[in-house]
Amino acid sequence: MATGWKGILGFDYGIVQAPLGPDISGPELAAAVADAGGIGLVRLPDWPAPDHVRELIRRTRSLTSRPFGVAIVLAFPHEENLRVVLEEKVAVLQVYWGEFPRERVEEAHRAGVKVLHQIGSVEQAMKVKEAGVDGIIVQGREAGGHVIGQEGLLPLLPRVVDLVADSGIPVIAAGGIVDGRGYAAALALGAQGVCLGTRFLVTVESFAHPLYKQRLVEMSHTDYTDIFGRARWPGAPHRVLETPFYTEWKKNLSDHETEENQPIIGHSIIHGVHKDIHRFAGTIPNATATGDIASMAMYAGQGIGLITAIMPAGEVVKRLVAEAKHIMREKLSDDL
Repeated sequence: MATGWKGILGFDYGIVQAPLGPDISGPELAAAVADAGGIGLVRLPDWPAPDHVRELIRRTRSLTSRPFGVAIVLAFPHEENLRVVLEEKVAVLQVYWGEFPRERVEEAHRAGVKVLHQIGSVEQAMKVKEAGVDGIIVQGREAGGHVIGQEGLLPLLPRVVDLVADSGIPVIAAGGIVDGRGYAAALALGAQGVCLGTRFLVTVESFAHPLYKQRLVEMSHTDYTDIFGRARWPGAPHRVLETPFYTEWKKNLSDHETEENQPIIGHSIIHGVHKDIHRFAGTIPNATATGDIASMAMYAGQGIGLITAIMPAGEVVKRLVAEAKHIMREKLSDDL
């Protein structure tokens, strides 16, 4: 079985923990994944907060001796945060939802930082290949949260694999993958690793609110929508759990309505900043959230029906590897 990036970045397995926003994948989750041999990513703030970013990186380093990464959403102000990332020389910088051209990639490389760029189309893959990134995460429409493309993972992944075959850039599959079967399937399609969001959201170390985690275990249906966070992040569709709140409102919310003219339903502390949460805001409930938690956005990928328990992140990595190895051995045995 391919082991992802061994020999490139020094990670044991090609398992990437997706950046879960706005602060769900903090130092504890990233460090736990790193300790297990995966690629843990700390989601950085969507606003300039260089001192806080430095604190996040150093706190993660205090929790693990293994390399890890951070993630930046390019659609929001990020220059000050990026400067700190390069100064701190983290192992990996993951970027998405925006442009990160060759000059920025080369700047990261001069600092000793590898760049992962998440894409959702062949056209985007061509751009990031030309930029000289160190890895491409291919996100299918099955993914939870803000989905960057419109295509399903199965038809998109092999096209990107073929596109970059002459470059040596590893391709990582994302979207609806939660277990070793998905890992093995991605490898069979030419990927060298997998990126999981929802599975790591439902872990002990995830900073998600307990009710949110419980809903993720109990429920099995998602929907692709745009009703949350329209004002803050326009044109960014997302996949959410079909909670009773969402089911009630999805057909009754007019196209011009946004969170800005809605009542406050709760409060949260996000990256150390107190935030009001309006109805239909795109803010998912973290562990500090108070108020009407059940009416807040709850992102989830289509693989949610396969997640039946909250478990330690390290155990998720171990099970993924064990299951995928078993499947690959069985396949090899059948072929002999």
